[in-house]
Amino acid sequence: MCGIVGFLAKTPELRANLGEFVVPMLTCMGDRGPDSAGLAVFESPTPGLLRRYSLFVPRSDYNWNDLRGRLMAHFGGEIDLVARERHALFTAAVDAATFRRHIESHEPELHLLSAGRSISMFKDEGHPKDISASYGFTKLTGTHSVGHTRMATESAVSPAHAHPFTAGEDFCLVHNGSLSNPYSIRRKLEKKGIRFETDNDTEAACRFLEWRMREGNTLEEALRQGFEELDGFFTLLMATANKLVLVRDPFACKPAVVAETDDYVAISSEYRALAHLPNARQANIFEPVPEQIYSWTV
Repeated sequence: MCGIVGFLAKTPELRANLGEFVVPMLTCMGDRGPDSAGLAVFESPTPGLLRRYSLFVPRSDYNWNDLRGRLMAHFGGEIDLVARERHALFTAAVDAATFRRHIESHEPELHLLSAGRSISMFKDEGHPKDISASYGFTKLTGTHSVGHTRMATESAVSPAHAHPFTAGEDFCLVHNGSLSNPYSIRRKLEKKGIRFETDNDTEAACRFLEWRMREGNTLEEALRQGFEELDGFFTLLMATANKLVLVRDPFACKPAVVAETDDYVAISSEYRALAHLPNARQANIFEPVPEQIYSWTV
């Protein structure tokens, strides 16, 4: 049992206070997933060649400023840094593949959580209420966000195994449920040179969909193929730089509820996580039907 949450702000006023709406949703779903939690936030894209990189380190005394100095010496040019606890957000004019290879080769203690022009990500072990407080989630701003609270059932409890999962740039996925064929999906993708970082079943779904998009599919087209290839129970909530997308498997075993107004779209595993939102009682509230793709654009 896990909890998923998503929020897309349609108005500038709500975007400036995105974290204040998302944090109560995430902490409420702590009852469904107290082991770990994560949150991906999407903002206006960086200009030109600039990319945002979210990094995690498993110890609290890591010197992020020293890392910034090493990265500037290697890549040249200015690199911006915003550090929060065991996470840091770097902004650099370096392409994602090059940055990832450098981190893997020269900074093995670090884990690259996300890359892109719009996405920032935080993941850690513990109750989502504590994680939200530690990383100052209430102060986050942006257009839309995807979060997850995890009760581990099929793989280890660690920040790497926590959701959201990412692949490529500006794409993330959270999952409530379990896949029965993640290893067949994994073997298929590994033959194409795609590397995996965990044994979590959700990573298989994430990398499968991102692979299909790199091959030219839209996310919606990739999901239609996913209905044919992903076996098991799943409610998947995904985000790209300009979309929030929700699907449920053919049996719709895992819960989901949507509340939509003229000002926002909010998604959670249970309605009680949405009840605090402005005008929630007047919202269009519905339960997504099986195998239908719901997509909202920023």
